[in-house]
Amino acid sequence: MGSAAYQKNAENYRLLLADLRERRRRARHGGDDKARKRHEAAGKLLPRDRVNSLLDPGSPFLELATLAGDGLYDQLPPGAGIVTGIGRVSGRVCMIIANEATVKGGTYYRLTAKKHVRAQKIAWEHRLPNLTLVDSGGAFLPEQAGIFPDEGQYGSVFHQIVRQSAEGIAQLAVVHGACTAGGAYVPALSDQTIIVRNQGYVHLGGPEIVFAATGEVVEREALGGAEMHSKVSGVTDYLAHNDKHALLILRELVGDLPKTSQYIRPPQAAVCPRYPAEELYGLISADTRVQSDTREILARIVDDSRFDEFKPNFGETLLCGFAHIEGFPIGILANQGPLMSDSSIKAVHFIDLCCKREIPLLFAADVTGYMVGREAEQRGISKDGAKMITAMSSANVPKYNLIIGSSYGAGYMGMCSRPFQPRFSFGWPNGRAALMGPEQAATTLAMVQRAKRQRDGMEWSHDAEERFKQPIREQFSAFASMNNFAANLWIDDIIDPAETRQVLGLALDLAARVPIEETRQGVLRM
Repeated sequence: MGSAAYQKNAENYRLLLADLRERRRRARHGGDDKARKRHEAAGKLLPRDRVNSLLDPGSPFLELATLAGDGLYDQLPPGAGIVTGIGRVSGRVCMIIANEATVKGGTYYRLTAKKHVRAQKIAWEHRLPNLTLVDSGGAFLPEQAGIFPDEGQYGSVFHQIVRQSAEGIAQLAVVHGACTAGGAYVPALSDQTIIVRNQGYVHLGGPEIVFAATGEVVEREALGGAEMHSKVSGVTDYLAHNDKHALLILRELVGDLPKTSQYIRPPQAAVCPRYPAEELYGLISADTRVQSDTREILARIVDDSRFDEFKPNFGETLLCGFAHIEGFPIGILANQGPLMSDSSIKAVHFIDLCCKREIPLLFAADVTGYMVGREAEQRGISKDGAKMITAMSSANVPKYNLIIGSSYGAGYMGMCSRPFQPRFSFGWPNGRAALMGPEQAATTLAMVQRAKRQRDGMEWSHDAEERFKQPIREQFSAFASMNNFAANLWIDDIIDPAETRQVLGLALDLAARVPIEETRQGVLRM
């Protein structure tokens, strides 16, 4: 651990972590100081203070999509104007969704809607009550194409409230502030709704829209205030004096929910790894072209550093094996090189075992892709890679994707990335994912350009080729960054490697409380 290479790796990783912490700090700060002071001057708790007041004392809060929208909008901090995460309320694990009213009035951008929908889906998979703390000015009108017309946008928020309620998954809402236009349907569709007096408003059209549409002049309180909705319309069910009172009522409503069964698949006693998690920083190569030793990484994540490897002498470019994380059993697939025919076949066998034993699967991705070349094709890499993807995609046990290094091309797909709907997908700060690596992309496109020039009888100097390739390298490097993936919500968040064990333990705890659907494999081409 004291080698020069280890120290260089650790120093490089400290810079990555410093950047991650600064991005998180900006996201958790919310809007600018002027907006925060205006919010507090109105007698309101800041959105994150609402979340903290709602949670049980000492409860961990697994925040999700913290960096959504980071750098994608001018003057909009990361977080996409909404806070989402999992925590314990009145002894019950819940999904908490809170509008960040200090950021553009809590209005919904494209990624705000996507983040809200994603949080609801996670709650649905784990049968978690949805607690929505509403304080939003509605849709950000210039982004209507990303908010209004399609599946997975704001309309899906309503659809998922209805469908989850129909399945007995509690939907509870607090109206802390504005709740206008389509957003008015969030509290109206919820099972039970609380509203704060002289602070919360629910109306399809505000006073200005009402006057423009009908000529009627009406005050906001009479149109959609807390007193009116609690005593006249019946849209809301409980009238609170202030934010803290509303959250106290919400905690009581959660406490009144029917008790749920505990673990369906209980954990064994957890045992800490034998090696400190902080050693991961020095084990992850600072050179993105060099693959880290996955065995050493797993030894700092799994219980007692014990990894019972499956088929250790076959398909050696993919580690497969059984372990426990925080006492919960898990099957792990981790790359040790490109995916070959033998390692793909090994993966199929291992995934099938885990499905039959109802063991969740973790795909720890550090892979440049499936092997290419004449020999690989003649050995059937396309067929064998397809078998692995079929087995992975068919598996109905809880699945998790963790990008710990490279995740390129078809290898990104085979290691259970977001298109294959893992329960959670996370990335480490050093992670990268793209159709191919920057150098591969630059070389491939340069070969195409050179062939075109040769057909046209044109010369192309080495310097000219390098000038052509450099912006391609930069473009692919920027795309592949986990910061870009987190900003676009292609992963659920970037996590510090030292947080991995705790985060996966919380995820496995959720999964152990819900039934697993039987796996039926797609056709495996022989």
